[in-house]
Amino acid sequence: MINLQPYENPMYFIYLFVALLPIIIAMLYGKKLHWYQTIISFVFLVLAFGGVKWHEGIALIAYIIFEMVLIGAYFYYRQKVNQTWVFCSAVVLAIIPLIIVKVTPAVYGHPSLIGFLGISYLTFKAVQMIMEIRDGAIKEFDPWLTLQFLLFFPTISSGPIDRYRRFKGDYERKPDPQKYLQLLDKGVWYIFLGFLYKFVLAYIFGTLLLPNVGKMALTYGGISWWLVAYMYVYSMDLFFDFAGYSLFAVGISYLMGIETPMNFNRPFCAWNIKEFWNRWHMTLSFWFRDYIYMRLVFFIMKKKLIKNRITIANVGYLTLFLIMGFWHGLTWYYIVYGLYHAVAIILCDVWLRYKKKHRSKIPSNRFTKLLAIFITFNVVCFSFLIFSGFLDTLFFHNIATLK
Repeated sequence: MINLQPYENPMYFIYLFVALLPIIIAMLYGKKLHWYQTIISFVFLVLAFGGVKWHEGIALIAYIIFEMVLIGAYFYYRQKVNQTWVFCSAVVLAIIPLIIVKVTPAVYGHPSLIGFLGISYLTFKAVQMIMEIRDGAIKEFDPWLTLQFLLFFPTISSGPIDRYRRFKGDYERKPDPQKYLQLLDKGVWYIFLGFLYKFVLAYIFGTLLLPNVGKMALTYGGISWWLVAYMYVYSMDLFFDFAGYSLFAVGISYLMGIETPMNFNRPFCAWNIKEFWNRWHMTLSFWFRDYIYMRLVFFIMKKKLIKNRITIANVGYLTLFLIMGFWHGLTWYYIVYGLYHAVAIILCDVWLRYKKKHRSKIPSNRFTKLLAIFITFNVVCFSFLIFSGFLDTLFFHNIATLK
């Protein structure tokens, strides 16, 4: 059986174009082929999770059944009783499979049997639904639509992370041929831009440059200009690879009439670290902001655990980015990466408050903005050097060399 990783193989796009052609034609005539979309979703899920990855396919099926039952059970319980402990239990149960998948490699040294590509993003969707059911924002549970939302194949492996109510509106809305034509134009443009990012620029930085630069950095050891070069090359590879993937996912979604939100908005043009997180992996950062940071801050304020608003915000940042670090993996460099960004945002807030207070004394012009962008860019690139784990590799290489 063929196994195709989403957006990794040129053949994947050929199969994709042929499969989407009936949907495109129907949408141009103002019709939606929900039944056909379900069929091709199933086919492409089989292509991604079949063949040599059949065990991931079994894990995906079991996971979806578990989350669907959990969401449905909580919805029907929520209609009768609204108890905090039940809500907290539902959230914990929803994330337990993800916790097991993340912890298993660190504890046992091998991947978890229940892991599969995209489990994190499916978990974010499931938790989001449970929280919005608790808030009363989701007023009815539609098992079929929930299944379509969770298993929307263009975004299943690495996002972007859509919101259920926004997805529901697009899925159920009757298509306007004129509007869809504009959507189709954008979708095709994003796909071609994704090819430039992922198969040209990411290939140059990640395949041609990164191994050689990394080799030279290891050869010279310690802090060297080669290490600085590695930092920049890795940062570019990370961006173009992930942004290219995200453009594919958004572009394919548009072709299917679903306006999946964008994931990147010129992040390296950000003039401070807070602005960077409003531009980088936006659907993830907004998810963490809305469902972790804001709720934690509200809880602290409601229970009056901390009185000072600045301290509350700082506790929120530290908690948020520590969770984000642990989510990436249980290694020191992911956790330090999270703490690094938390401290960077806290310092950014200190600077913004100082700047606001002394506005008349601090110049603001094109040069200062360019300087701010340059500083932010380097702060971010250094965080990606930490994230890459290369410092860990360099350290052990130096130890081995000394022996």
